[in-house]
Amino acid sequence: MASFTKVSLTEKWARVRAGLSHAFSTRAEAETYTIEDLELLQRIADAVVQRRMADPAIVFLDSLGPMSFLGSQALHFFAPIIELAFSAHEVSQVAALLERRDTTVRLIALIEAASAPQGAAAR
Repeated sequence: MASFTKVSLTEKWARVRAGLSHAFSTRAEAETYTIEDLELLQRIADAVVQRRMADPAIVFLDSLGPMSFLGSQALHFFAPIIELAFSAHEVSQVAALLERRDTTVRLIALIEAASAPQGAAAR
């Protein structure tokens, strides 16, 4: 039978605490985007602006931003069906991007930037 000393229990508790330190964190960690991720977000923003859906898309993304992780899980679940219409790689890439907390904010910024020149030219 293993002996439990105060030192060994303290060390084990320290390892457990270190392992669980970020388990329930609500802060977004500094996540970097690859060039491929940024190109995909830009293509999505351009497609939204081209279809003149910038305002509804911004409202939609603002309202559902906190639930983007659930959306990513839904994409993973429905991937076999969605892959009939879209590239499998892009579906998994979008699902991975939606898991990040700041992706919707970045996408909103890209949509606003892409739609700004059209709004200024119309005036």
